[in-house]
Amino acid sequence: MPTATAAFPIDLASYRPVAIDPWATETLTDEQRQALRYNIDLCRDAIVYFTATGAAKGVGGHTGGPYDTVPEVIIADALFRGAPDKFVPIFWDEAGHRVATQYLMAAVHGDLPAEQLNRYREAHSTLPGHPELGLTPGVKFSSGRLGHIWPYINGVALANPGKTLLMLGSDGSQQEGNDAEAARLAVSQQLNIKLLIDDNDVTIAGHPSQYMPGFDVAKTLEGHGLPTLVGDGEDLDALYERMRTAVTTDGPVAVINKRPMCVGIEPIEGTTHGHDVISVDHAIAHLTKRGRTEAVDALRSIDKPARPVDFRGSGDKWDSNRNVFGQTVAELMSAMTKTERENVLCIDSDLAGSCGLNKVQAAHPERFVSAGIMERGNLSAAAGFGMAEGKQGIFGTFSAFLEMCVSEVTMARLNFSNVLCHFSHAGIDDMADNTCHFGLNNLFADNGLDDGHPTRVYFPADANQMRAAVDATFNDPGLRFVFSTRSKVPNILDENGDDLYAGDYTFTPGVDEVVRDAESGGFVVSFGECLYRALDAVERLRADGYDVGLINKPTLNVVDEKTMARLGAAPWVMVVESFNRRTGLGSRMGSWLLERRLTPRYAYLGVTREGCGGLWEQHAHQGIDADGIVAAVKEIA
Repeated sequence: MPTATAAFPIDLASYRPVAIDPWATETLTDEQRQALRYNIDLCRDAIVYFTATGAAKGVGGHTGGPYDTVPEVIIADALFRGAPDKFVPIFWDEAGHRVATQYLMAAVHGDLPAEQLNRYREAHSTLPGHPELGLTPGVKFSSGRLGHIWPYINGVALANPGKTLLMLGSDGSQQEGNDAEAARLAVSQQLNIKLLIDDNDVTIAGHPSQYMPGFDVAKTLEGHGLPTLVGDGEDLDALYERMRTAVTTDGPVAVINKRPMCVGIEPIEGTTHGHDVISVDHAIAHLTKRGRTEAVDALRSIDKPARPVDFRGSGDKWDSNRNVFGQTVAELMSAMTKTERENVLCIDSDLAGSCGLNKVQAAHPERFVSAGIMERGNLSAAAGFGMAEGKQGIFGTFSAFLEMCVSEVTMARLNFSNVLCHFSHAGIDDMADNTCHFGLNNLFADNGLDDGHPTRVYFPADANQMRAAVDATFNDPGLRFVFSTRSKVPNILDENGDDLYAGDYTFTPGVDEVVRDAESGGFVVSFGECLYRALDAVERLRADGYDVGLINKPTLNVVDEKTMARLGAAPWVMVVESFNRRTGLGSRMGSWLLERRLTPRYAYLGVTREGCGGLWEQHAHQGIDADGIVAAVKEIA
């Protein structure tokens, strides 16, 4: 397997620096054209290779976006070199998944050792799935999520009058409402921001031209007052001409580049399979055709790291709760009459496959809306559908995006809406995308008043409990938030080795559950994917003679008075969660205990640090893996 010290198998030192002053150069010379084309081929091959290492190691990698936009990046690099005083020389990008561009150019410019690219997205490699300022040498900004950077660099432009900024974008990110607001400010203030939009008609869930036929990037931006220059992104001379025109024109301009996703890579060209990481087989086939023998050999040498799978107290049935949610909803809808199903509508934000809602789409396409990358508007639409008694909206997206929807949640509550919200990718498990995609502040959903429309927050521990929880709460009124992780979780076992949440188990909202009891010792309180890690820790501690119990709290925002009294009588209590330690369950439970004049020794473990990349390694990095829990319990006990 390539290591941090192994040579990068594609010679990035052969990159041919080109300097072009766009104010002085109307058309490319033969020498410039030849060098640019060489650099484009070199960088596209490098991106295919090192993103495919992410596929080989199971950490993902998002090949299509950075691969597509290489021509405009290479031209931008030449402009920065040719007129450095006239630009803010940063490859601004509002799609964090194009992070491979940032790492590649950092290596080209000598800020990052090329061999480090062999460790793309690995834990502790400082190469996470989204760029993070201060973490990776040569990375000059943190991208956050889609649509966040254009509003941000409006401010950078205001701070740098007389300078030009270039920002990479896409037809996907341009669907976000943030960009509409940013466009209006950029036009009103005539900010010198030039958009380089990769308009490849592909997002995660499909083709915008099909699921959003009224949406057109150029017409949208023109409606805000931006001039647009539309053309073939693969025509190098025409691309340079449009970029030059944009740069030498005062005010904001959008250069919109039409091309199929992953152009030239068969058989994924123009398909949604190019959005995420290219498969190792497809990468090998493409690099073989390109004569990159060393890169092919390096890919073939990679072994996928094995994650730990032996956890005491858990079985060997690992399942994906995010998919179980969708499958359970689809089954419940299938049991309805056609008339009953008309009272249910599922609205997707381009993440159906990631949130399990594709199960609903497949079973009941007439009750499913592919609504594009518009989380705020889509949650509100689901809430509006569920405004009338007896109707229910279903909404799903990543937990990290819940922070974007807090105002919409409030409006749904004030309008007495009935919405079943599934926020997947909660916590930090398997999050190679890293800090900006951590689902940490999920209790922001519980922002209503005590006398307001009901809100319930659920985080089931395994697939059996997820089925039971969705089944039990599907028809409840109010707002229901169900969380799941990106990672699979194992089945939780009782002390006899049987499935704890199977058989005659019934999920009861608001009730905490004893997973392991303690005679006179303290209790660990946990939920979700932390539960099986906590159970492993508890079993190990019990084997060492500690009297330790474990409570599963699948309803996060309701006090179970019976359990609270039991915890208050224990010598110590420790909450373990993968939410933000500042805003999670631990910060609430301490208050709940004090309000009842209950004073056990108290501690709570949660997420306190920015991420380390990788997958399961994130838990150890935060000290909330089984080893970290064991150490913390020994300290408090």
